[in-house]
Amino acid sequence: MPLCGNAQRLLAFIGLRRRVQRCVVAQTLWPDATDARARGSLRTTLWKLPCGAQELLRCTPESLALTDDVVVDVRVLAKASLDVVRGYGPPRVDPVLMGLLEKGDLLPDWDEDWVVLEREWLRRLRLHALDTLSDRLARQGLPALALEAALASIRIDPLREAPHRSVVATHLAEGNLVEALRHYEAFRHLLRAELGAEPSDQFRQLIPLERRCAGRPR
Repeated sequence: MPLCGNAQRLLAFIGLRRRVQRCVVAQTLWPDATDARARGSLRTTLWKLPCGAQELLRCTPESLALTDDVVVDVRVLAKASLDVVRGYGPPRVDPVLMGLLEKGDLLPDWDEDWVVLEREWLRRLRLHALDTLSDRLARQGLPALALEAALASIRIDPLREAPHRSVVATHLAEGNLVEALRHYEAFRHLLRAELGAEPSDQFRQLIPLERRCAGRPR
């Protein structure tokens, strides 16, 4: 179903909020217009929606909402992430893990302020969920899945220390000292090059000093 830019933005905004006041939609999507012109642009966009798109919405004079049968993948991802972080429910590892690993950034080519805020919130939520999931999987004796979760977190934000610690700790728990040293040194060099900083004491203490020194190129 082809949609114009305004229609895409409208459906995306309502999808992220589920239900929202018309005045908020108008002010957010047309921030540089007067209130009257913004409301007019909203009415025009709604009127021009294809029939298939109109069926996704429940409109009242005051608000706009998605119909109850519409599933928004971002909301599914957010709920799964929150469930992991909060520790709710039994450890259903595979579906949650795969859902977290497969999703990318929210609307990466959009630069509107409301998208940027939602994108950063979801990104941070995914990171916390992946970190929590990695720790949980390691405790459950599933090191391969724990590594996958930690590495997925690293791919999202390579400079955060927590998932790197999880990778090193998992390697050490499996007796893979060489892999642990290699990963630690790669992170140390990255952190020094990008931020001029060093790993924390907590991270350094995972590996004895003599081992860290032995693992560095001469």
